[in-house]
Amino acid sequence: MDLGLKDRVYIVTGGTRGLGRATARELAAEGARVVISGRDEKSVAAAEAELGGEGRAVGIVADNADTGTPDRLISAARDAFGRLDGVLVSVGGPPVGTSDTIDDDQWRTAFESVFLGAVRLSRAVAEELDEGGVIGLVLSSSVYEPIPGLALSNALRPGLAGYAKNLANELGPRGIRVVGLVPAYIETDRARELDARYGDSDAARERATAGVPLRRYGTPDEFGRTAAYLMSPAASYLTGVMLSVDGGVRRGF
Repeated sequence: MDLGLKDRVYIVTGGTRGLGRATARELAAEGARVVISGRDEKSVAAAEAELGGEGRAVGIVADNADTGTPDRLISAARDAFGRLDGVLVSVGGPPVGTSDTIDDDQWRTAFESVFLGAVRLSRAVAEELDEGGVIGLVLSSSVYEPIPGLALSNALRPGLAGYAKNLANELGPRGIRVVGLVPAYIETDRARELDARYGDSDAARERATAGVPLRRYGTPDEFGRTAAYLMSPAASYLTGVMLSVDGGVRRGF
C-alpha cells in the first residue's frame, strides 16, 4: 500500500528516542520529511543523522513545556521544507509515584510537559494546517484504566484524550484529523524502567506478558508503523479515534 507520505512534512516531538523516534523513522522511510525535537543536543543530532540529515530531517533541541517551542518547530518545518502536514506529539512518561508521594512541583512540571505542552503545540499547528492535515497524540493505556504507581499519568493522559476528541470535532469541518495512539507494553526504555521498579525486572515482565493475548511485548517499530499509517493520507477517514497498540491488552470493545 502507498501511504501517500512522500514529501509530506511532519513534526515529531520526542523524536530522539522510543516511540517518537520509531515513528519518525517510519515516516522518513515512506518518503516524508520530518522535524524532530528532543531535550538532549547529542540525541537530537544522532537522530537527525539517522533519519537522513539535510533535506530529509531537521533536529531541534526543545522542550514541550517551553512556550516558545511551537513557533520554533513550525518555523523549522517551513524554513527547511516549505510546508507542514501534521504533528505527532510524543513526550516521555512522567515520574513514577502515588498520589501521596507526588508534590505540587512535580504535578506542575508534569502538567506543563505532558498536558499543556501538547495542547499548546497542537493548537499552534492547527492554525498552520490545511485540509488533509493531521494532529496525533501519543497517549497511554492509563487513558482507559489506572496503572498502579503512575498517578501522574493516570490523571493527565485521560484528560489529554478528552482534549483530542474535542479537537477532532472542532477541526473536522476544516478537513483536519486528530488521532490518538494508546500504547501498552512496548519494548522501550520507559517499559524497562517500569519493570525495574519491582526489583525483579524479569519476573515483572513475565507477569505482564501473561496478560497480553499475543504473549509478548511489542516493538517500537511495530508502534511506529501503526503511527505512520494513522498519520498518513491512507487513513483519511479516521479522526477522533483512540487506537490501542497493545497486543490485545485492552479487552473492552
